Amino acid sequence: MWQQLLKHREALLAGVIVLLVLAIGSRVPSFISPVSLVEIFNDTAILLILALGQMMVLLTKGIDLSMAANLALTGMIVALLNFHYPQVPVWMLLCLSSALGLVLGMINGLLVWMLGLPAIVVTLGTMSIYRGCIFLLSGGGWVNANQMSADFLGLPRAVLLGLPVLSWCAIATVLLVGYFLRYSRTGRALYTAGGNPTAAYYTGIDAGKMQFVSFCLSGALAGFCGYLWISRFAVAYVDVANGFELQVVAACVIGGISTMGGIGRVSGCLFGALFLGVINNALPVIGVSPFWQMAISGTVIVIAVLLNERGNRRKGRLILRNAALARQKQAVKS
Repeated sequence: MWQQLLKHREALLAGVIVLLVLAIGSRVPSFISPVSLVEIFNDTAILLILALGQMMVLLTKGIDLSMAANLALTGMIVALLNFHYPQVPVWMLLCLSSALGLVLGMINGLLVWMLGLPAIVVTLGTMSIYRGCIFLLSGGGWVNANQMSADFLGLPRAVLLGLPVLSWCAIATVLLVGYFLRYSRTGRALYTAGGNPTAAYYTGIDAGKMQFVSFCLSGALAGFCGYLWISRFAVAYVDVANGFELQVVAACVIGGISTMGGIGRVSGCLFGALFLGVINNALPVIGVSPFWQMAISGTVIVIAVLLNERGNRRKGRLILRNAALARQKQAVKS
């Protein structure tokens, strides 16, 4: 029973999301209007992008708890640049925030790869460092909407084919990460590095290097979201997205991404983020207390972890397994 349930996890999660939306819509009809559904997806866009970055780290048996701090630091930097130099094009600030995020991710990756430090310890440390850097840059001050240019604020809100640009950014990220993990050699190596380090060794894959690559990618996506977050909410300060990394990890866990590495799909990550997005938007609509919202979200996460533990009993995804076995047999014969 459990195996059948886990086998169709994404379809089950999608069904739960649909039923939840319909149930809320039966009480509040405006909740299921096209405008409302678009807004819910738009509210979930940043969570989804960050969850995809976190997923790649989790696939290699790592975890990145500094993503929200990375987002806040890169967002503050581009907000200050826009305030002092409003003539700088927005696309250049967007590229800069992604590049800065990549550098911050590289710091995490190098500490984990080259020094062999636990990822959770490294990213807890860099999370505090990045938050401290925000305070040093801003002096504890805020950058508000009236200090940002119209172009800086307008890009994520611009509507293209009925959807805001922010939503299109999330859709594009889903497609790119999905293609990368499924069809690229490096993407498949991320699964192998976390799912079966022995197979990775025999096929010439450096598990530590793959962790480094995953931290770089997650950092770049966090930096990309740095601009998107600040522009969407029109404010930059020290505690931006404080604690949001827990929501990101929760979206991955709910979507079936194993914290033990090597197991997970982009579709699961997508539905995990959408589930939290619907929950976060639905509960206030029906008047549920914020404390109950936290309790409900926590209960869902615990259930998801239990399901994941059941799933971890089966074998993870083994890429190039036949090649590894062939090399082992050849070594025995020689």
